[in-house]
Amino acid sequence: MNNLEIVKSTYEGKNSEENGRNLAKYAAENISWTEAKGFPYSGTYIGLESITQNVFARLGSEWTDYTFTPEDYVASEDKVVAYGTYSGTYNLTGKSFEARVAHIWKLKDGKIISFEQFVDSHTVIHSMN
Repeated sequence: MNNLEIVKSTYEGKNSEENGRNLAKYAAENISWTEAKGFPYSGTYIGLESITQNVFARLGSEWTDYTFTPEDYVASEDKVVAYGTYSGTYNLTGKSFEARVAHIWKLKDGKIISFEQFVDSHTVIHSMN
């Protein structure tokens, strides 16, 4: 698979479990994952276990139907940008949101070495209050 196909496989599986399996399959051992400053889970996490614990487990337990809907992708050599919209409902408040987002993925030798999120976190935070 080329880099674009690898990144697409983390978004466009049959369900979130398949997307997660594809991420695990293509993640480098020391993958670096950065959630945007101002986002509820902001920070940089190293390794799939840390990412799962600090990002995906929280998204899965604190939100209902939290999704990223890709609009399109831009690929250039070792980088792939996916952009689209986040949406979901925060369980504690029952408030839903939509936010524009872009993800920058870097790959090397068929493995994902880094991910960086850019997002309008204001709408996310607003739904949590």
